[in-house]
Amino acid sequence: MTMTTDAKDLQEDLVRLRHDLHRQPEIGLHLPRTQEKVLQALDGLPYEITLGKETTSVTAVLRGGNNGGGKNGGETSARASQGRQRPAVLLRADMDGLPVQEKTGVDFTSRTDGAMHACGHDLHTSMLAGAATLLAEKRHQLSGDVVLMFQPGEEGCDGAGYMIREGVLDAAGPRVQAAYGMHVFSSLEPHGTFCTKPGVMLSASDGLEVTVLGAGGHGSAPHSAKDPVTVAAEMVTALQVMVTRQFNMFDPVVLSVGVLHAGTKRNVIPESARIEATIRTFSEASRLKMKDAVPRLLKGIAAAHGVEVAVDYLEEYPLTITNEDETHTAEKVIGTLFGERRLARWATPLSGSEDFSRVLAEVPGTFVGLSAVAPGADHATSPFNHSPYATFDDGVLADGAALYAELAISRLAALSAT
Repeated sequence: MTMTTDAKDLQEDLVRLRHDLHRQPEIGLHLPRTQEKVLQALDGLPYEITLGKETTSVTAVLRGGNNGGGKNGGETSARASQGRQRPAVLLRADMDGLPVQEKTGVDFTSRTDGAMHACGHDLHTSMLAGAATLLAEKRHQLSGDVVLMFQPGEEGCDGAGYMIREGVLDAAGPRVQAAYGMHVFSSLEPHGTFCTKPGVMLSASDGLEVTVLGAGGHGSAPHSAKDPVTVAAEMVTALQVMVTRQFNMFDPVVLSVGVLHAGTKRNVIPESARIEATIRTFSEASRLKMKDAVPRLLKGIAAAHGVEVAVDYLEEYPLTITNEDETHTAEKVIGTLFGERRLARWATPLSGSEDFSRVLAEVPGTFVGLSAVAPGADHATSPFNHSPYATFDDGVLADGAALYAELAISRLAALSAT
């Protein structure tokens, strides 16, 4: 039996779990119902399980080897290694949803008002749960240990940071020597395509919160007030001009204003105006430059108009930088399992961001994309992740589980041979 065949045997269970998760999405760092479903999926399997202290994370360690269950098998295998460091690899899935009202119309649509698995994390969780079963069944093939990282709070809450601080990278004893994550997409590539890129794969992400403080007044007499609205409007435009005039087009910067708010009535000049923006950069140099340039520009505009401004520049997720060797490992495994035709190597990074970047900053690893576009759908026009209309095909679940499991088995074999 091959890994893909074994994974396909789990397909119905994976679909059932994915639909269950999709119906009850949870947001942020505390996902009690999701955690319960993951623990149910792991129940009866020979994993050492640790629950998060500050979050509802789940860390599960599988000790490879032929003997016994739980720690005893690991100890026997460790003795056989004659004192060498026992290798370990990490597989990660994020579990949280988004504050999005679902409009897909699927029969397993979200039952939680204002929340949706609009980024496919329900698929990630289900695929890693499937891999947990596959790895447990093939435990005798493991030349080391596997750490499963079921992570909450990827969507802006830095769940990876919490889990790293609580020791997920060292859960097996020695630090993991390789780490792999996966992410599904509802568009971009044809159905079933795996996507990789060595080096910078995803941008860094930072946030900008700006409050312009003026003086309110009557809309008919703006000269007797200090209008924050026009100043905020100038700031929005100036930020876009700054990007094109101060940064190299071959090291791009993306700055998008998502919040622009002021006032309560058309003939009232408000006291303040608020701007919120997201900033994406593709090099550490540009990221540092933006952190300096943005506040300087906004404070200069405020001073020119005689108003005050409060600028909060929020550092969020660093660049997602994949290890070249680990990326080649993933590509080789994908080719072996599914054939080269299902592999695409991106020429340029995406401007999305990921807190799996924190894991990759600590240990070598890579991140793999997987298109879950419906078969036959136009991947160029399908609603993208985070859309209330984004749909993800269940048909990729078994493939994702097989890839997770095979990555662990093949990488541990290579590590133990060195």
